[in-house]
Amino acid sequence: MTTLVPSRLLSPAVTSSPPPEAPPAPPVRRVPLLVASLVSVALTAYVWTRHGAKPGVLLLLGLGLGVALFHSRFGFTSAWRQLIAVGNGTGLRAHALLLGATATLFALIIGTGTGLFGSTPAPSSGDLGVGVVAGAFLFGVGMQLGGACASGTLFAVGSGQSAILLTLGGFVAGSILYTWQYDLVRDLPAVPGVVMADHIGWFGSWAVTIAALAGVAALTRVVQARRTPPPVGAVPTARGALRIVRGSWPPAAGAVALAVLGAGVLLVSGGPWGITSAFALWGAKLLQAAGLHPEHWTYWQEARNAKMLAGPVLADKNSLTDIGIILGAAVASAAAGAWTLHRRLPWRTAVASVLGGVLMGIGARLAGGCNIGAYLAGIASGSLHGWLWGAVALGGTWVGLRARALFGLANPTPRDGVC
Repeated sequence: MTTLVPSRLLSPAVTSSPPPEAPPAPPVRRVPLLVASLVSVALTAYVWTRHGAKPGVLLLLGLGLGVALFHSRFGFTSAWRQLIAVGNGTGLRAHALLLGATATLFALIIGTGTGLFGSTPAPSSGDLGVGVVAGAFLFGVGMQLGGACASGTLFAVGSGQSAILLTLGGFVAGSILYTWQYDLVRDLPAVPGVVMADHIGWFGSWAVTIAALAGVAALTRVVQARRTPPPVGAVPTARGALRIVRGSWPPAAGAVALAVLGAGVLLVSGGPWGITSAFALWGAKLLQAAGLHPEHWTYWQEARNAKMLAGPVLADKNSLTDIGIILGAAVASAAAGAWTLHRRLPWRTAVASVLGGVLMGIGARLAGGCNIGAYLAGIASGSLHGWLWGAVALGGTWVGLRARALFGLANPTPRDGVC
């Protein structure tokens, strides 16, 4: 299981102009770096001593995910926008590498039953029905309005992009709305999901997944060669060895790093990396702090969810990795000189951010996951619901690009110098 996706399929296709030269990295932001580092160390020490080694390791994995997400600027929202708007498939080919590397590691871990801290690794699976279709579509629209996906929202907040705080707030609000009205959608039509390993074994599932991803990568090259879109823009970076901590990583390096760290989450916790269930938990905890009682809602009375709500946030798997991503991105962006607060925000952009977050919050819960918990974990697990999620979310992206114009948000065009 060493071959992932052929490298020639991941290399850039023909573009209208060569990629621009990356500008030099700005000076280190010392104060944000010091604050983020101290908070990271203190929180890790607290979690480790209060809740044990397993939650402590999950927080460390989250910190690593935040560093990798920031340095590689690994985008799902931008990659799909660039593909739909101008036909640039560079980002989607990076997705293919991430999915292929993760699928390889998942097959090795789950296929051999290898786990740490007494965990038993299990694949991500989901039903095929109205919920995943409606949820993925809403998520695709929402991430184009909100400006980021689930993982992108977290690392953007960590890197000081204060506008994305509105998207995160909308994400939590949408999750609250879903859990409040859970009775309306809990019995939507669906058929049982299909995990390929149950039928053709883990090697067979891995082989089919890799072949499908190679096909996707090849198709993006065909589309890109025909449309000759502008190249992806370059971000500031250091040169030489300093690039590791002060620069931008190639998408391939980010994909491999994220795959390894995501596999670490599976090894430690027994479940794949996820993000958005934590937003529902955070929302419920906020309501409880305000004197309300979401624990009486049907959603929070189901056994698994009730256990989550009854426990502390810093013992919840997804909350730990989410918080780690925010802190890891803060450390990485400050070291790279890119940490900054955006103090001015057009009102239409603010409305789009909140609305996009709400749509993603509802959509992620309807579909049983987001671009990480459903798309990445699902496809890497050989579950057909991951492929369905990705296809429908692309359709939502198409609608989302048109909706962006209503809020004065720009999309890439063939005439741009970069996309």
